[in-house]
Amino acid sequence: MARKYPITVSSWTLGDQCKFEDRVIAAKKAGYDGIGLRAETYVDALAEGLHDEDILAILDKHGMKCTEVEYIVQWAEDNRSYEQKYKEQMCFHMCELFGVKQINCGLMENYSVEHTAQKLRELCQRAGKWIIGVEPMPYSGIPDIKKGWAVVKAAGCENAKLILDTWHWVRANQPCDLELLADIPADKIVSIQINDVWERPYAKSILRDESMHDRLAPGTGIGATIPFVKMIKAKGIEPAALGVEVISDAILAKGIEQAAKETFDGCYAVLKEAWPEALEE
Repeated sequence: MARKYPITVSSWTLGDQCKFEDRVIAAKKAGYDGIGLRAETYVDALAEGLHDEDILAILDKHGMKCTEVEYIVQWAEDNRSYEQKYKEQMCFHMCELFGVKQINCGLMENYSVEHTAQKLRELCQRAGKWIIGVEPMPYSGIPDIKKGWAVVKAAGCENAKLILDTWHWVRANQPCDLELLADIPADKIVSIQINDVWERPYAKSILRDESMHDRLAPGTGIGATIPFVKMIKAKGIEPAALGVEVISDAILAKGIEQAAKETFDGCYAVLKEAWPEALEE
């Protein structure tokens, strides 16, 4: 029997230099329920010579699923590149292939709430039945939960929702306080990603470098993960995926099996203390 909220090793946690089956094996061995895939890591699997049926067969062979799809970007631009249009379509295809209902999306470009909401509305229309999960990131055009919710609310689309990530939450200088989520319906948060942070952040001008290279496993930094998870639980959020996104050069340098183990073990310890029901099968 599977967990209600599949514990998912997000794509970046295991990097982009491993073969698809090695990714699946490492995740399974560590204890994860599913893997996350970016459009790029899915295309990497195709470049190995695998076809969709091969990818599904490998997942089935190891009793695993793909439970997280990402990452649509630059969706607020008036003139998007063909690469981004293709990537968007690839994410839609991946949702269909793997039975994933949500797509993680970010936006680096900074526009008004009104413009961003209109472009989100257009993206949601193209997505159809798929949920567009907007992820606030402190160095992005949607830096915090305040603007994130303002955009999603103004878009007025049933399939426009939010994704909350511990690292981004803490680095946006937001306390793990339910008050910040007071105006947001619990079902408007589609999934979460957990990790931990160093006590002292990188300089603001290079904060994205910390995000992409120097995150910490859940429960191993300043201890932000437990209060974050407690906030999620208290809000009544039911995540479609409980992602563990630990983008860390130091951890990944130990190899993908150790990276999977270290991040899962940290996640398990946090959930055992803060949300034990999430571990039940």
